[in-house]
Amino acid sequence: MTKLKVNVVIAGRTYPLNVNSVEEEEGMRKAANQINDLIAKFEENYAVADKQDVLAMCALQFASKLEIESIIKLKRDRDTLKNIQSLISLINVRL
Repeated sequence: MTKLKVNVVIAGRTYPLNVNSVEEEEGMRKAANQINDLIAKFEENYAVADKQDVLAMCALQFASKLEIESIIKLKRDRDTLKNIQSLISLINVRL
């Protein structure tokens, strides 16, 4: 498989990356754009002097969104499993 070379810019710095597909390249570019947009919002709304602080805030924002989604999905999956088990119990009672 041929690797594609991609340069993404985050917080004004260029990062050379190797990706495996056009889709992965697109994902990397979109992620970099989201990070840069969030950096701009943080810099606009907070008096942050250090880029590292802004990047840490971005990392926390993105990581917490993933964790929250994971927690919600786990709860939904548990609820779905309980519902399935209830339906199976109802079916077994009627048989």
